[in-house]
Amino acid sequence: MEGVIVLHRNPDREQIKQLLKEANHIAVVGLSDKPFRTSHMIGKALQEAGYRIFPVNPTLKGPVLGETPYASVEEIGEPIDIVDVFRRSEHCVPVAEDAVRAGAKAIWFQQGVINEEAASIASQAGLTVVMDRCIKVDHAVLLGKEGRK
Repeated sequence: MEGVIVLHRNPDREQIKQLLKEANHIAVVGLSDKPFRTSHMIGKALQEAGYRIFPVNPTLKGPVLGETPYASVEEIGEPIDIVDVFRRSEHCVPVAEDAVRAGAKAIWFQQGVINEEAASIASQAGLTVVMDRCIKVDHAVLLGKEGRK
């Protein structure tokens, strides 16, 4: 239908729970080396929950949270389960394209990050798309003490 915009719908709670349980590697796009930044705190929390994180930020000069930073997701060269995005909404299309090129399984746009075009690019390439949700909050609510067992 011409002129109709289809808005992205997030997976249901059980699908998100399964995504979080099955994931091992998470690329954190926009991860900051500043401990007071939200991206840093959530990256650390993901590590503490047992995920291997890959910082993706071309401005980083050295290791962050003990991990080597990358300029892009595609540069990582290891399988990526989730690309967690801490970028302003208007900068998300290139991130989605990078996630697709890298062969990621899912892309997660953090709370407040909404870009329908980026969601469409990722979804059409077969990635699971979660948008405008906090991965740390969902992990705590959906997995809690159960963890990723």
